[in-house]
Amino acid sequence: MKARIKWIEGVSFAGQSESGHTVVMDGPPDAGGNNLGVRPMEMLLLGMGGCTAFDVVHILRKSRQPITDCVAEIDAERAATDPKVFTKIHVHFIVTGKGLDPRRVEQAVTLSSEKYCSASIMLGKVAEVTHDFEIQEA
Repeated sequence: MKARIKWIEGVSFAGQSESGHTVVMDGPPDAGGNNLGVRPMEMLLLGMGGCTAFDVVHILRKSRQPITDCVAEIDAERAATDPKVFTKIHVHFIVTGKGLDPRRVEQAVTLSSEKYCSASIMLGKVAEVTHDFEIQEA
């Protein structure tokens, strides 16, 4: 996998993925940025959230669960001093569907966190990563 990061100006950068998609990353004004895009550390959380949500949806669809929506809300804490790595990350899934089996949802969340989501497993090497879920009826 490859990626390319191009400096735009100040502390703004355009990141291009190997698949050809581009995102803008920027810093806050007090760090020389113009607030034009997400912060790089926010991008890490977004990537992890996308990875684990992808897994949960995929697993539930594969097990023929009637899922209609999936939201992953992430709350993270970082170290107070440099390097300000993540120390705690909690992912709360809100899974919506008609008659979802709570055991299947729990299994999907567990499989993602323990076996399939490379991003959360990798971040789990430096941070405490936890997950929980709630089910909403469609």
